[in-house]
Amino acid sequence: MQTKSVLTLDDVNAILDAAQKEAQANNWAVTIAVADDGGHLLGLRRMDGAAPFSAGVATEKARNAAIGRKETQVFEEMINNGRTAFVTAPMQALLSGGVPVIVDGQVAGSVGISGVKPDQDVQVAKAGVQAVAG
Repeated sequence: MQTKSVLTLDDVNAILDAAQKEAQANNWAVTIAVADDGGHLLGLRRMDGAAPFSAGVATEKARNAAIGRKETQVFEEMINNGRTAFVTAPMQALLSGGVPVIVDGQVAGSVGISGVKPDQDVQVAKAGVQAVAG
């Protein structure tokens, strides 16, 4: 039988806090979503000024990073590089800003960010991930 790492409530709060700190340091209003390894939402923080729709987008980015087992930027690049059939995949928000949390080579969860430019979303997500996987 295999064992796996999972995100605890303390981990979720550490991710949310670190991502928020990174966003605030850059004056970015974002929504931060944290999901478990199956893409189920564990925590959500919508910062003041973040657009309401960013809550759904961040959640989907986190979900896709978890179930896809890779950064969502990979999916966006596939589509942008001509694999347009991928937009029919049963996934939403195939956009940069979702990053898996990898522990001992396995996905333990993920972070999704929405609200700023794609590379900025990724920057905030990776700051969150570093709080527990760094």
